[in-house]
Parts: sequence; structure tokens; C-alpha cells
Amino acid sequence: MTPIITLKNVYKAYLNGQVSQPVLHDINLDISPGEFVAIVGPSGNGKSTLLNLLTGIDRPSQGRIDVCGSPLHTLKEEQLSIWRGANVGIVFQFFQLLPSLNLLQNIILPMDFIAKKPKRERLERARYLLDLVGLSDQAQQLPSQVSGGQQQRAAIARALANDPQLIVADEPTGNLDEATADAVFDLFSHLSGQGKTLVMVTHNEALAQSASRRIAIHSGRIRDDQSTGLIP
Repeated sequence: MTPIITLKNVYKAYLNGQVSQPVLHDINLDISPGEFVAIVGPSGNGKSTLLNLLTGIDRPSQGRIDVCGSPLHTLKEEQLSIWRGANVGIVFQFFQLLPSLNLLQNIILPMDFIAKKPKRERLERARYLLDLVGLSDQAQQLPSQVSGGQQQRAAIARALANDPQLIVADEPTGNLDEATADAVFDLFSHLSGQGKTLVMVTHNEALAQSASRRIAIHSGRIRDDQSTGLIP
């Protein structure tokens, strides 16, 4: 099976004044379609940087990154923006829903931006996605009018708006209580079972062991990469 994600000899450093500060070293990684991958490791060791490289938000200092059939390291910023909107759904720790739009409008917005789906189909799809995440009765609510767990589920629905091949999540349960975090994780597992590829950064080791693959990063290097034995 052709990998949906391939990183070859990826190195990333940031300039701190006149000093180059390495963050990731010699990352080689293949992820197959349909895998549910949890990335774990101490804070400040490169996990979020790796996600930013996978989504084209950041660029490698060296190396090759191919995601969803595109060589991200060669694309220009405008190309990356269009590619990202069509191929990747991103779920953030702090939700990042637009506060002036209701939940339904927040989900329609990515579809309007990419125009991947005909305009007449966008409202119906947004309603379908709200129903998928259990929020069909909250469609007209502003983000401030619903709970944190509901906001995160709405953010997941928004990430699915353009039916992306890949879903990337950075500490998606970090601000949620245990029961709500478990519910969000169950939703990710459901999406994985439907064939979506998921890559999630988490500090929650119990959740990481519930993914189909666990990758541990320490000091900017992959220190462990193993299947958990669970079928996505």
C-alpha cells in the first residue's frame, strides 16, 4: 500500500537570534492510509513541529515530505493553502472556532473557501457533520454558548468539511475532562474505522495506547515506533 505520508531525512531548525536551534533530527517515517497514529513525548521535543510539517504550516530545513500525493517541500505558500484546505482537516487544542459564527456557519466556511463541493450541497453536508458528532440540535448556537467538549466536536466536524484524506490533531483532548476526552477519542476511532487517516499528538498515554500505532519522540528524534495491536 502506498503511504499517505512519507518523510525522508527531515531536519528542522529555527533561528534564535544568530543561532540555529535544531528541533527535529533525521526523521524518516511512513504512514499508511487508514492508520490511527498517536505521537507522544515530553513537551518541547518536536511533536507539534512535526504536525506543522505534515500540514504544510511549516517547512523542513532539509529533507522531503510527501503527503496525500503532494511534495510539500516544493510547494509555494498559495499552493500549500489550497492543498491543505482540500486534503487535511486540522483539530486544535483550543478549538479555534470563529466566535461570531454559529456552529453550522463554522462548518460551512471551509467549504466556501475551497469550493470543492457545489454550493447547493454545503448546507446539507454541514448538517450531516453536526449530526455525526452529536450536535444537530446545537447548529444555531455560537461557540460561546456551548461547552468545551461540544466546541471540540464542532471543530472535528469543521475538520471533516471538505472530506479530507488526513485528519491531524494537536492535543485535541488537552482542555477536556476525562469523560469528554474519551468521547472525542471514540469519535476519532470511529472516523479511523471509516478509513480516515488520523495523526494525533497527545500527552495522554492511555489514549495513545488506544490508537493503532504509537510513535514516541524525544529530543527531536523518533525513539520508538510500534503497533499497539489494535485494528483501526
